[in-house]
Amino acid sequence: MSTWFITGCSTGLGRAFAEALLTRGDNVVVTARDVSKVQDLADAYPDTALALPLDVTSDTQVADAVAAAEKRFGEIDVLVNNAGYGYRAAVEEGDDEDVRQLFDTHVFGTVRTVKAVLPSMRARKSGTIVNLSSIGARICPEGSGYYAAVKSAVESLTLSLRKEVAPLGITALVVEPGGFRTDFAGRSLRQAAEPIADYAGTAGKRRKENDTVHGTQPGDPAKAAAALIEAVESDSPPYMLLLGNDASTAFRTALDALRTEVDQWELVSRATDFDQ
Repeated sequence: MSTWFITGCSTGLGRAFAEALLTRGDNVVVTARDVSKVQDLADAYPDTALALPLDVTSDTQVADAVAAAEKRFGEIDVLVNNAGYGYRAAVEEGDDEDVRQLFDTHVFGTVRTVKAVLPSMRARKSGTIVNLSSIGARICPEGSGYYAAVKSAVESLTLSLRKEVAPLGITALVVEPGGFRTDFAGRSLRQAAEPIADYAGTAGKRRKENDTVHGTQPGDPAKAAAALIEAVESDSPPYMLLLGNDASTAFRTALDALRTEVDQWELVSRATDFDQ
C-alpha cells in the first residue's frame, strides 16, 4: 500500500486518479480549494482517504496539508501535482493579473508542493513526484500561449528535478495529456475578458463561445489513471508520459517539424563559433 498526495481532486483527472487509487486500496490525500468537493471520497473510504483544503498558491496551506498528510499516514510516497486550469487568450489579450495567477498556480504551485515533500523523501531516499503538463507545451495552439508557457515551464522544471533527485533514490516524471473528457474546456476554462477583433480568426476560434470540443474529447479519465499508476510503479518510469492518441500523434508531428527546421538551419547554427 502506497500513500499518494494529489492536488486538484475536485473534478477531472485529479479525481479520476484518486478514485482509481482508493478503489485498489492505497492511501490517498485528496485535496481541493473547496474541501467539500472531495469530502465524499473521504466519507466513502474513511480508513484510506484524507480530504484536505489546499490552494497551491498559499505557502501556509501547502505546508499544513503536507504536515497533516504525514501525521495521518506517516509518509508521502507519490506526489501528483495536478491542480490547475485552462486559460485562453491571444498573447496581446492576456490580462497581466490573470497571467500572474496562472503562473502562480501551475508553476509556483508545483514548486511549493515539490519543496514541501522533498525533505522527507530525501531522508528516506525514496519517493515519486509526478507533475502534470500538457501536450499544449509541445504544440502551442493559437490562443494558448500563456497556458503553453506554464506547462512548458513545468516540463523543463521536471527534467532538471529528475536529474537532481535520481541519485537520491527519488523519481520525477512529467505527464502530458491530450484532450480528456473533463471540465477542462468547460467550467474550468478561463479566458481574456476583452477579445481583440484582429485575432478572431486565430485565438478567437478557441474562445469558449466558439469552441465545440467540450464534451467530445477522446480521452477517458479512468484509463488515464490506470496509465499513470502503471508508469509510477514501473521498474523504469518514463521521464515523460503522453496520454491519449491525440497527444502521441501531435507530439510526433511537432517533433518531426522541429527536426526538419533544425536540419534546414544547421549550417547557419554551426557557423557562429569562433574560427579555430
